Amino acid sequence: MEFIIFVIFWACVLSLVFYKVKSGKVAKWAKLFRILTVVFSISFFAYWFIKKSAVAFVDNSVGLQVVNKLPQALDFYLINVSKEQSNILLEPKHIGKIRPEYYRIEYLKMDKSDEYWIVGYLGRKNLVYFSQHSVPNKNIDQIVEVQNYINQSVKLSEAAKKQVDAYNYENTKLGIWISLDFLLLFLNLVLLLRKNKSH
Repeated sequence: MEFIIFVIFWACVLSLVFYKVKSGKVAKWAKLFRILTVVFSISFFAYWFIKKSAVAFVDNSVGLQVVNKLPQALDFYLINVSKEQSNILLEPKHIGKIRPEYYRIEYLKMDKSDEYWIVGYLGRKNLVYFSQHSVPNKNIDQIVEVQNYINQSVKLSEAAKKQVDAYNYENTKLGIWISLDFLLLFLNLVLLLRKNKSH
C-alpha cells in the first residue's frame, strides 16, 4: 500500500515535468505516460476507498460487538494478540468513536490468536479503559459492554498505548502522503484536460 502511494507520488511529479515536453518524438511518450499515470492513480484510489468503506468481514473470523455503556463517547481501538512461533505480535486497529448506548462491530481473524485487547480513549491521549479478553471458542461471537472506566493491567495497557501511538503515527504519515498524491493528481488532471481542450 505505502509502496504504491510512493510510486504514484513520483509518477505524478514526473508527469508534471513531462508537461513541459511539447515537441519532438518524446512528446507523445510523455503524454502517454501522463495519461497512464492519471488513469492508474484514479483507479487505484477509487478501488482503495471502496474497499475501505466496505464492511470488513473476514472469512473464518469471530464477530466482535463493542457497546459503550458509559455516559461519554470514547474512541476505541482493538488490539489482536497474535502468536507466531515464539513471537507475540500486537496488531492494532481503530474501531472508532462510539457514543453512549451505541455499538460498533468488528471481525477478528483468530487463526493465530486466542486473545484480544480493547483500549478506550477520552480525547487523543487520555487512556481511560483497557480490558483483556480470551477467545476459548472461536465459533461464538464476542460482545464487550464497556460499563466502567477500568484498566485491567497497567503493564499491558502501556504496551497497548505504544502500539496505538505507533499506529496513529503511521496513519498520519500515510494521510500526508495521500494528500500530496491528491494534490499532484489534481494538478496533472487539470493540465491534461487543459491541453486536450487547447487542441
